[in-house]
Amino acid sequence: MNGDFSNLSFDISNQTVLVAGAAGGIGSALSQMLAAHGARLILLDRDANRLDALKSRVQGEQQFLQLDISDLAATQELFRTLAKKDCLPNSVVNAVGMLPIRSALSLPAEEFRECLEINVTGAFILSQVAAGHMKKSEGGAIVHLSSVSARVANVNYVSYATSKAALDQMVRVLAREWAPLNIRVNAIGPALIETPLTEDYLRSAEFRSRAIEAIPMGRLATVEDLLGSIFLLLSPAGQFITGQTVFIDGGRTLT
Repeated sequence: MNGDFSNLSFDISNQTVLVAGAAGGIGSALSQMLAAHGARLILLDRDANRLDALKSRVQGEQQFLQLDISDLAATQELFRTLAKKDCLPNSVVNAVGMLPIRSALSLPAEEFRECLEINVTGAFILSQVAAGHMKKSEGGAIVHLSSVSARVANVNYVSYATSKAALDQMVRVLAREWAPLNIRVNAIGPALIETPLTEDYLRSAEFRSRAIEAIPMGRLATVEDLLGSIFLLLSPAGQFITGQTVFIDGGRTLT
C-alpha cells in the first residue's frame, strides 16, 4: 500500500460512454443516470422512434444515433465517423437484448438463432469494433448486460439462457485476450427487472409471483440496483476488474 487512494474514485464525469440499446427499458434508465452523473454519452438504438423519444429524458448535449450493433459494416462505419470527429468512447455499455420465453419443444429454430444473433453476435461485433479503436489509445472498459439466466436453469428460457451463458464466457475470453491492451471486459447479471421487455410476462400474476419467490430478498430487481456496479466497472475504482459477471440479483443465483 503506497498511500495513494486516487484510484478509488467512482467519478465518470470525464468519460465518453457509448450505450447500445439506449432506448430500451434498462438502457434508457441507465443513460439518464449516467448523464445525470456527468458522462458524455453516445446513445445507440436500432429503433429510431424510441431513440427520438429518449432525447427529452436525457440531460445534456448527447449524441443519438440509430444503429443495429449486429450489423458489422454499419458498426465499423459508426466508429470510423466517431474517430474522425475525435469523440470515440472511453467506455461501452451494451444493453441490447431480446427475451423470448417459450417451451423448447415449441421454439422455432429461427427464433433461437435470432436470440443468439442479437444477444451474442451483436455483443461480439460491438466489442470487437470498440476494442479495435481502444487499443490505439489508453484502453477502455466494456460492460455487457447479462442475466441470472446465464447461471440458473429456468424452464422455457432455452434460447435466452443459452445466449446469456455464451455471453458470459465470451466476456471471460475477451477479457483475457485484451488485458494486455488495458481493455477491461465485464458483465452485470441482474435478476428479473420490470421493463417493456418483461412487462407482458409480468402481467401474469402467477409468473410475477414465481419470479419474486425465486429471489431470496423477495422482490424484483430495479435499474437503480445496477448503477453502483456500472459505476464501479467503468470508473478508476474498478481498474483491476476484468472478465467478471457481477450478479445483482438479491440472491437469485444462490438457489
